[in-house]
Amino acid sequence: MIEAEQSEMFADMGGTLVAKYPGSPGWKRDGTSKDAAPTKTEAATLRSEVLNELRKQDLTADETASILGRSVLSIRPRFSELHAAGKIRETAERRRNVSGKSASVWTCIAPF
Repeated sequence: MIEAEQSEMFADMGGTLVAKYPGSPGWKRDGTSKDAAPTKTEAATLRSEVLNELRKQDLTADETASILGRSVLSIRPRFSELHAAGKIRETAERRRNVSGKSASVWTCIAPF
């Protein structure tokens, strides 16, 4: 398990020490949102997979999900986490996703 720095931790409502976002998946409140959040290990694996794809080419979150064969619902939050961690950034480019909406194209910030 990846150990977090003390400054990257907080006590949840039950007093359990947990990692802060973006090092750990986030949720806005206890209940179904917290229950649906992937484990820290699952999220770390997905973030790694996203970074590997972005090292190859600039992509939207939906394009990345398609390449990885994953749900966009599990990939989009990883983009937010990677952006908050300073590992990826938006480009000036936009592309249409499956729903026809304009989506940000992301790139990996070197070196990683």
